[in-house]
Amino acid sequence: MRWQLPVTQNKTITCRNDLGQLKTHGPEQRYVSPTTGACRKLVVQAVNPRGESEVAIRNHINQARKTAIWLTDNSPPQWRRIIKWIILWSWFTCLLTMKLIWMIVCLFVLIIIPDLADDIGEDTEVHDTGYYKLYVRRFHGQLWAARSRMEHSSSSRFIEEGEVDIRTQTLYPRLLIIYDPIRNEWVPCADRDIIIRTNFVAISFSRKDVCPKGPNEETEKAQFIEEVRAAVLGQKYNAYWLDLECVGETQSEKNVDLYCMADVYRGAEVTMIMLGKSAAGENECWKSWGERVWTMPEALLSRRLCYKFRDREEVTPLSLFELANLAYTNYHDEQAIINAYSGKDPLERLERLTLLKSAIWRRRMAPPSLPPRVAPPPSQLDMVGEHSAINGPCKADRVYALMGFFEHRIRPNHFEDELHALVRLSMANDNDRIVERMVSMLPPTITETACWYSDEDIYCANLWDILPVIQVAGITEHGALVIDGCRVAAIRWKDFPEIAFGTTNSLKRSVIGFLPYLSWPTLIIGLGTITTRSLVGGITLIAVALVLLLLSPWMFVFHHSGRIVRTQPWFIGVKGVISITEVERHLYGDATGHFPRMSFTPSGSQFSVPERSTERGGSFEQYDQAKLADSGQDAGHIYTLIDTCSSTMYYFRAERPPTVCIFAGREGGLGRFVLCSERCDINELHKESVLRMPMEISEKMELCGWVALG
Repeated sequence: MRWQLPVTQNKTITCRNDLGQLKTHGPEQRYVSPTTGACRKLVVQAVNPRGESEVAIRNHINQARKTAIWLTDNSPPQWRRIIKWIILWSWFTCLLTMKLIWMIVCLFVLIIIPDLADDIGEDTEVHDTGYYKLYVRRFHGQLWAARSRMEHSSSSRFIEEGEVDIRTQTLYPRLLIIYDPIRNEWVPCADRDIIIRTNFVAISFSRKDVCPKGPNEETEKAQFIEEVRAAVLGQKYNAYWLDLECVGETQSEKNVDLYCMADVYRGAEVTMIMLGKSAAGENECWKSWGERVWTMPEALLSRRLCYKFRDREEVTPLSLFELANLAYTNYHDEQAIINAYSGKDPLERLERLTLLKSAIWRRRMAPPSLPPRVAPPPSQLDMVGEHSAINGPCKADRVYALMGFFEHRIRPNHFEDELHALVRLSMANDNDRIVERMVSMLPPTITETACWYSDEDIYCANLWDILPVIQVAGITEHGALVIDGCRVAAIRWKDFPEIAFGTTNSLKRSVIGFLPYLSWPTLIIGLGTITTRSLVGGITLIAVALVLLLLSPWMFVFHHSGRIVRTQPWFIGVKGVISITEVERHLYGDATGHFPRMSFTPSGSQFSVPERSTERGGSFEQYDQAKLADSGQDAGHIYTLIDTCSSTMYYFRAERPPTVCIFAGREGGLGRFVLCSERCDINELHKESVLRMPMEISEKMELCGWVALG
């Protein structure tokens, strides 16, 4: 039974916050607040809001900035807006006065009580820590299989009583069938001293050509064994290995035989391929044999090859190149693998293993309804205690066939599926880090469970192109990866926060920006001068004050119009497609200039379009393409992510709004950032999309503990 949090009968979910406190809520999408650590209902700002959980786009720009920019944009005011303009202008001047009074009070307090200077400084800095908002939830379930032997693995309870650890290097089969000339019969031999001194033939075949299921299965099986024995003696050998006879009866023996399968074919003097009857068509016989999961490792790991049709006597030698032409339908991929193993065209280790995985995954175990290049959906584990599959075929056979090519193999577990076995194999061979690389890939379709699994990448990157920066600590019982060492940040969806930013300083902007704060003091002094000293001087001061008050919105805007050189890091999400101009207005308000502060990504998302000019940049065409997609079949699933640190915008597709961003790897000069939604009921994250963003922003993301990606 999978680990999960309790669910009541009224379609409510009980989850835990970051402190382990229980909370009950509805089934709507939730997120963990980076400020309080509480589980909250996700509210999404949208270009076209629909439903209770979506709101119009809004921001928290400083009221003085927001008022100033409205006054400057609506000047001179139309006659219908004169009253509103005067009211807002008066309010703006009052805001400036209150800010001036606050500055004077703070200065006075600091002069009287200097010890408060440090405390006040800390309060002002707390809004801009220099980091993105942290994701505060951690994985607190149990692991099915762990990387470290010090961790508890729940899969250990499926080990049969009396089963011992298998040696990591087993060089000989557990059992051979050897001919005894004295008794003139074939006998099984399990004596290791005899086995290691015996040259033997390994038999490769397709079961459906030998003993298909039916009433005559046992008769045909016995007939096939006699044919094998005659062929072995005809090749001047007196021993052979055939899985119909040599694979054990108990699960412990089966696990040992499965683990040693690669060593059987490595140790055999020759591998004999037993094909069906040529009368049915030679091509059909080769095709039937080549579609089997195990035929690829059986052939590649063998020293020499030969083949024989059941209705012919001759045994013909065979090379790997001839085999590729005869038996394999995906010729180019298989030919590349064969060239690598023959030394003709060596491949990098990870590339070779990746091609092998693809070739084995295309074999017969794949569901017939899927196209050959589509990854099979994740298998579901049988519920322990309800069904035992000990006597059936292994659900992870393809992984066990693949593991013969790895330096370190895993002990077979009949209760695990392919995904669990693949993760265990990857953890055992840490240098390859296959699963860690898969996390950073974005497949055309993300499955509902085991979202980390990927055979393809829409960015056209290969598995070996990605350099992971995370480590898999283990896998849970229902297929979620538990990863460590990742940098994680929260994504804000409810609105645009008030962004702390710094602009370039100049004496001109500083002086002009200070003048509006002198307007009210000058007016008060002018009024006082009229009543006490000089009428002319008072009127002059009043006139200067009124001019300053009238021009204060423009001076305030000009003061904040310098080039933005530092911005508080934020990930901000919007449902729908929003333009750069609108984003800048919501982010920076009155900070205007003659340059773009936000830009499109040239290659960071599926909608990216690079500029074709001499300078690298993102084309504005992606805005139109994203708008088109949002009005077509992907309507309601197009989102915008704004990164204030790099001042870049990304359009992407997702099933749900992602609330967490994970830096998972590097590729092609950019970082791979996985966008995830949260599943508080099972304490997991779910991959929604992957973006390619500048790697330097990862330095603004804080390291996180274990998180589950399922």
